[in-house]
Amino acid sequence: MTHINAKQRLFILIMIDSIIVTCSIFLGDFILTPFYEINSMHKLFITSISLLVCHFLTAYFFDLYHRAWEYASINEVLLIVRSVSTSILLTLIIISVITWSQPFYSLYFITWMLHIILIGGSRLFWRIYRKKVNGAPVYKKPTLIVGAGESASLLIRQMLNSPSMAMEPVVAVDDDYNKQNIVLTERVKVQGYTTDIPDLVKRYCIKKIIIAIPSIENKKMRELNRVCNIKGVSLFKMPNINDVLTGELEVNQLKRVEVEDLLGRSPVELNMDQIAQGLTDKTVLVTGAGGSIGAEICRQICQFEPRKLLILGHGENSIYLIHQELMKQQYTNIEIIPIIADVQDRKQINNIIKQYKPFAIYHAAAHKHVPLMEINTEEAFKNNVIGTKNVAELAKRHAVQKFVLISTDKAVNPCNVMGASKRIAEMIIQSLNDEQHVTQFVAVRFGNVLGSRGSVIPLFKKQIAEGGPVTVTHPDMTRYFMTIPEAARLVLQAGALAKGGEIFVLDMGKPVKIIELAKNLIRLSGKTENDINIEFSGIRPGEKLFEELLKDDEIYPTQIYEQIYIGKSTVYPIEKLYPCLAKIRSGEINIIDFAKRSEHYFE
Repeated sequence: MTHINAKQRLFILIMIDSIIVTCSIFLGDFILTPFYEINSMHKLFITSISLLVCHFLTAYFFDLYHRAWEYASINEVLLIVRSVSTSILLTLIIISVITWSQPFYSLYFITWMLHIILIGGSRLFWRIYRKKVNGAPVYKKPTLIVGAGESASLLIRQMLNSPSMAMEPVVAVDDDYNKQNIVLTERVKVQGYTTDIPDLVKRYCIKKIIIAIPSIENKKMRELNRVCNIKGVSLFKMPNINDVLTGELEVNQLKRVEVEDLLGRSPVELNMDQIAQGLTDKTVLVTGAGGSIGAEICRQICQFEPRKLLILGHGENSIYLIHQELMKQQYTNIEIIPIIADVQDRKQINNIIKQYKPFAIYHAAAHKHVPLMEINTEEAFKNNVIGTKNVAELAKRHAVQKFVLISTDKAVNPCNVMGASKRIAEMIIQSLNDEQHVTQFVAVRFGNVLGSRGSVIPLFKKQIAEGGPVTVTHPDMTRYFMTIPEAARLVLQAGALAKGGEIFVLDMGKPVKIIELAKNLIRLSGKTENDINIEFSGIRPGEKLFEELLKDDEIYPTQIYEQIYIGKSTVYPIEKLYPCLAKIRSGEINIIDFAKRSEHYFE
């Protein structure tokens, strides 16, 4: 059957209502005639005309004709009652004034009942028509579209033509005044601004909201998240329109708005040619390749088509998973070699580097869990310090061109074992950098990575799924955050910029309070803080309230690249550094004190 568009539907409903309203007063007269002396036909005609005018005035006021009646609920029934009651009352007053006679209340009561039954019945019939006759699936959830551009039109057409999406576009909003009241497709109309979303959600029983603005700014995304914080409503965003037009993504590949989208960070444009020089057709080794950062570095490196990619890790399961993932991508020109090895095993690492002769090493292998390392100091030292020392020294011995250490903001003024071990790792690679050898040693320092193993995001999501409470250590706990892909991209860019001896510091943007992160996750889950409680568990061993990326005595010059700075710190001679490492391992020197006050140990 031919689909009825919005204009045809509106015309049909107006005609039906006109017949119902016009005839109801005469039908009421017919019903009451055997019992009462009814008004003259002339008076009934005037009443009918007045009732018709009042009906359409109240229908306009209550917006009776721009609703998705296929999803009508008790709210829509009450709306009909209010509209009909108002029109009947207005007509009663008008006729009383015109005729100067007492109104016949029984007639108006019968007419009121007829209106509710017949007008409500016509809407019920519309639902049946949509379900049975027109074949529209009743499981489709009414959906609101944010945006009224090309992307929105493309998305709406896809939703209408794809029953599998299980979404029915009902209404759109846009903050452009010139787009108000325009019809994007045959049935979807722009009916307000983003500030009107809560009212429209209530009016149309909206279950899903899709942001169809590919170029949306982070500030606007955060504002939309706040406005769309409505219980029972899911928030999505559509893929980039360019990816859709090029065929890389489908329109229907919607993505839930995640907390990463609310960070307020702009994407960084990489110097692809510069990065490619150090990766394309080269052999590259990534340690800790099974971890969150290491795995993403591997994914990013593959985009530059190295000749060989060595993915090295201590855990067989994690290496197996990233190897399988990369193999599925069918990189035909890349030999991807999984290696199970421990960076603490100097002999094994030596054999690997000697055999494959990598051009670059990205050293991501590390123990990173702060509370765990507080009670496992020796393991933190062996893995993060000795492991780094092994790989770095062997890279230098075998003339690896580039060695990139993945460091952390916790290495700055460290108050925990993990941070201290990473600061000492930075000191090692700086001391190994010299002009007599070809290896360029650099470190890349950044803050927390959203979604990485052990981060708060998976924990918060699990707690929300279980109904709460969400546990936050302290109301003032603040951290720098970036996404895993962004961190990996900036690591590759920093590696390409390296000349040797630098500690690159990634611009992490504005720090984020952990409690705000928790609140955003609760909102994005479709719940409110009334549903999920937030509890404070206390600061854990080794934690700071505020992290920092550079010490006061470190230089923070202008950017050498977008969102990349160079932090300079004192380079200690290797002949003085190594004896201190031995004393740390034997317990003669406290690891945190050494990392914090290194200069005092070299006087």
